[in-house]
Amino acid sequence: MTHPHRFVVGVFESETKLLRAARLARAAGLPVHDAYTPYPVHGMDEALGLAPSPLPRFCLLFGAIGLTAALSFQYWVSVFDWPLNIGGKSYDASPALIPIAFELTVLIAGLGTVATFMRMRRLHPGRRPAMEGLGALDDRFLLTFREGPDGVGEGVVQRFLEEQGASRVVETGAGS
Repeated sequence: MTHPHRFVVGVFESETKLLRAARLARAAGLPVHDAYTPYPVHGMDEALGLAPSPLPRFCLLFGAIGLTAALSFQYWVSVFDWPLNIGGKSYDASPALIPIAFELTVLIAGLGTVATFMRMRRLHPGRRPAMEGLGALDDRFLLTFREGPDGVGEGVVQRFLEEQGASRVVETGAGS
């Protein structure tokens, strides 16, 4: 998704340089827009000052929905819709309901969490990658700053990125 904003992007060769630059930018009061890495970098959330993800809560919610739906449906079928007397057991023998309830809990929690993640990150078929062509999906690490009235000036950020060891500083109009 293309935004009308301009970005200054620092391209780093290693995750340690990127992490150090992100921490120093935050300490200096420079508003970092985002960081793009080819794999998860431990400590990047704290360096960027990001809040914890809400995904665990959504996973718990979807798991509870799956468990409730599985137990309710099985109970309704075995007691009201199709009661079978098997070996003299009661119609609502709960140990028999556990395996299906567990499987549906895991299934609904997993599918719901993935769908929520895709929705939160606006990932959909045909979406072009942010910062395309700068190597973030290959072997480079990117730190982006937004320019303009709500961001910072290009010169300040460019000097900062060069001081932190960025191999390249690029100005681009694409972002996420």
